[in-house]
Amino acid sequence: MVTIPFFVLNILLFLSSSAATPKSGAGHDLVRSSCVHASYPSLCFRTLSSYSGPANTPRELAQAAVKVSLSRARKVSNYLSTSVTGYNKRERVALSDCVEQIDESMEELSKTLGELKHLRGETFEFQMSNAQTWVSAALTNEDTCLDGFEGVDGKVKSDVKRKITNVAKVTSNALYMINRLNESRGRHR
Repeated sequence: MVTIPFFVLNILLFLSSSAATPKSGAGHDLVRSSCVHASYPSLCFRTLSSYSGPANTPRELAQAAVKVSLSRARKVSNYLSTSVTGYNKRERVALSDCVEQIDESMEELSKTLGELKHLRGETFEFQMSNAQTWVSAALTNEDTCLDGFEGVDGKVKSDVKRKITNVAKVTSNALYMINRLNESRGRHR
């Protein structure tokens, strides 16, 4: 009688340990090998490994990286849009300007995503140039947001800096993935 519960316990322990083991496979290996030289490798690996969509090619991985950046930018924009109460005029102006910059970043990232979804051999170089330009512009907008907080001190500046820096890091990783895709010339499309 004691052996049956012991046997069941061992099976349950085995099943729970294998469920906790990270999934491996082509997509996971691609993320690991692609992120190793990214600007922020651990952030790259963490965000793209946990991304719900499959990323089995460099193109899909670049799309996933842009989607992560777009999602984070959207969250920051929503947060900043609802955070304008309780601040002085200078802080409100900086927040408003920052929201505008982040919204422009989201437009650039959305255009990039559209371009990556429709890559074609005959226009590949042109499309990749567009994607690189738009993601670079998104990074510039994110930096410009922070510039608006020069002369502002306190909690609002530190909160915005932390959030925007996080968005800029994932956007930088997205640009890396796009550059990597461009270098591969779409071999894995």
